[in-house]
Amino acid sequence: MELIKFIVDFIIHIDIHLGQIISTYGVVTYAILFGIIFMETGLVFTPFLPGDSLLFAAGAFAALNSLNVYVLWIILLLAAWIGNSSNYWIGYFFGKKIVAHPKIPIDEKHIKETKKFFDQYGGKTIILARFMPFFRTFAPFVAGVSRMSYKKFISYDLIGGFLWVTVGVMAGYFFGNIKFVKENFSLVIIGVILISLIPIIIEYVKHRRNANRKS
Repeated sequence: MELIKFIVDFIIHIDIHLGQIISTYGVVTYAILFGIIFMETGLVFTPFLPGDSLLFAAGAFAALNSLNVYVLWIILLLAAWIGNSSNYWIGYFFGKKIVAHPKIPIDEKHIKETKKFFDQYGGKTIILARFMPFFRTFAPFVAGVSRMSYKKFISYDLIGGFLWVTVGVMAGYFFGNIKFVKENFSLVIIGVILISLIPIIIEYVKHRRNANRKS
């Protein structure tokens, strides 16, 4: 419970926490940010870590010259790509055992919903999922479990990772230090999270409508 509270507080007040990390660890901050994005995209157990909000906040600090925007962009891009590839291979070799294990806390509903996305959008799911919390973590895992060709997977993943990191970091870089945004950073972060949830909400509404029509 305490861990959940800490993560929620970290995400909502990410500007404060990230500022403290930068002032405390300096250049090591790049490694810390790499680790967070890698785990959020690369480990099926950690979909709760900050993704969109972290990219935005890091971009905002880059605009203040607290971080080098080019180094930041490259570091996070590598983290996103390597993370997804790691998640794919985890799913490929161990996925079925992981999902079936009773002591491993993976919500099978997320796995099933992600599979539906694959059925509907095919390989494009890898790109679309980048902009959707939780789906972002489960999509490469499911791609591995379903034995999607790695060549096909990586071709979509390179595009999706590039778009996600570039949009997130550059949005923070160009808009994160506008007076209104700085004064209401926590609300903006919540807004970023809510916007990222819109595709999930749309799909849920569609699913409910289809279910009601069939009944």
